[in-house]
Amino acid sequence: MDVLIVEDDDAMAGALTAAVESAGHHPQRLARGADALLSHRNFQVILLDLGLPDMDGLEVLRKLRQVTDVPILILTARDDERSVVLGLRSGADDYLVKPVKLVELLARIEAVTRRAARGGGTPQEHVIVLDDVAIDLNRRTASKAGSPLALTATEFELLALLARHAGSVVTREQILDALWGDAFLASSRSLDVHLTGLRAKLQKPGFIINVRGLGYRVEAASG
Repeated sequence: MDVLIVEDDDAMAGALTAAVESAGHHPQRLARGADALLSHRNFQVILLDLGLPDMDGLEVLRKLRQVTDVPILILTARDDERSVVLGLRSGADDYLVKPVKLVELLARIEAVTRRAARGGGTPQEHVIVLDDVAIDLNRRTASKAGSPLALTATEFELLALLARHAGSVVTREQILDALWGDAFLASSRSLDVHLTGLRAKLQKPGFIINVRGLGYRVEAASG
C-alpha cells in the first residue's frame, strides 16, 4: 500500500519510513498538515502526528474526514484521555501513543490492509432496514427516518456489523476483529468511543443494547 506519514520529527519519521518499507509498503513522509491535505488522495493509509508545526493534527484530521474515508491512524505523544477521545471522535480509525512500537505499527497497518481487502470485493446490493434506520451496504450510507446519518467510516462499519446480526449478541472480540483485524491488538477504548459516537448520532435509546460481559445487540424489528 501507499502510506502517507505526516510527522515533523525527522528521527521519528525515519524510523516509521523504514518500518513501513520493511513490510513492503510504499511510504511518503510529509512534515506539514497543509501538505497532507493536498496530497491525501494518493494514499491508502495515513499515519498522522497530532503535534504538527503549522496546524493542529486534530484540525488536519477533521479536514481530511470531510473529503476522504481512507483509514487514518493518529500518532501522538499525548496519552491523556481527552486527546485520544477527540481524535477518535474526529474520525480516526485508531491511535498509537509515542514512542510507537514498530512491530505494533506494522500489525495495525496489516489489519487495515485486511479490512480494505474485505471491502474491495463485489459490493452487495443489499439494504438492511431496522425500525426507521436503513443501512445501504452497497453505497455505505445509512439514514434514519429518511434523513442521512453523518457517520464516520468506522461508525458505519460498526452499525452494519450489528445490523447484520440483529437480534443476536456480537461480542466485543468479534467487533474488534471485524473492524480492526485483530481482537487482541485493537484498542478496546477505540470501540467504546466509536460506539458512543454512533449512539449519539442515532438518537435511539435501546436500539444498541449492552449485554453485560458479552458484547452488544441491536434490538429492532426488520422493516
